Amino acid sequence: QITTVSGNEFLLQSDIDFLILDWFHAIKNAIDRLPKEQRITSRNSEFKLRKSSSIEFLNNLDTESKEPKPEHRKSLIFRLNYSASDTNDRNRVKSRLKKFISRRPSLKTLQEKGLIKDQIFGSHLHVVCGHEKSTVPKFVRLCIEAVERRGLDVDGIYRVSGNLATIQKLRFVVNQEEKLNLDDSQWEDIHVVTGALKMFFRELPEPLFPYSSFEQFVEAIKKPDNATRIKSIRNLVKKLPRPNYDTMKILFEHLQKIAAKESVNLMSTQSLGIVFGPTLLRPEKETGNMAVHMLYQNQIVELMLSEYSKIFGSEED
Repeated sequence: QITTVSGNEFLLQSDIDFLILDWFHAIKNAIDRLPKEQRITSRNSEFKLRKSSSIEFLNNLDTESKEPKPEHRKSLIFRLNYSASDTNDRNRVKSRLKKFISRRPSLKTLQEKGLIKDQIFGSHLHVVCGHEKSTVPKFVRLCIEAVERRGLDVDGIYRVSGNLATIQKLRFVVNQEEKLNLDDSQWEDIHVVTGALKMFFRELPEPLFPYSSFEQFVEAIKKPDNATRIKSIRNLVKKLPRPNYDTMKILFEHLQKIAAKESVNLMSTQSLGIVFGPTLLRPEKETGNMAVHMLYQNQIVELMLSEYSKIFGSEED
């Protein structure tokens, strides 16, 4: 987390060590390029980088920082003099940062020791559900409940983007904390909640519609007869793994409620298809048919919303 002198906050997060090092150098180089008077103003600013349970403080170099600070696996303090271009100081900071990263245990090791729990964002759907002993991720349910409490009538719900920095902050909280209260004032913008939910599905290593069934869904939507399209898609949906089916069912039931309020929120099944099509299903390898695929992706979601009861209903329906 970086806090600027103007009070703006930015959250940077990654499990890739060399990427963190690139961020560190980019931030430092940007400060070095500031006009001299701004550098002086920046001497009292504090920059924080958070990764997992580690916190690295990037602060100013002063005379007291000549003594080396003790190094720990979980935290390390660097003091940088932004108003001077002392090569030795830079090399020392670079060396200490590299040493810190090389000594830090891997994410897998920390997870095995129980120091870091499994991530929610970026994990396979069946892994998240298995960890929670459910077939629908808790975060998905919480987001849906929050939107249905205070977002059904909001103009452009799911189409309008929330503040990306706040969405990333929510992502970080979800990955680090067991308890989550989406009614907390910091998540009062419902577009932040919808943005985080879309991000969750977008970051699944394998989309909600599995790669193996993508072409089958595309072939189903191509069928000329509407009844045949519905039957084909229904059969494909029924064959999905349980976490995929249950999560898909609760999500589409929710989106149907959004579409039912179209006169207020201006979100039709077509609009929702455009928003969620590329998020929920995509080919494993992109080809030159991206535009065509996108059209089919949108149409599949739109049809499943329009014919929800026929696709997800019981055999007797």
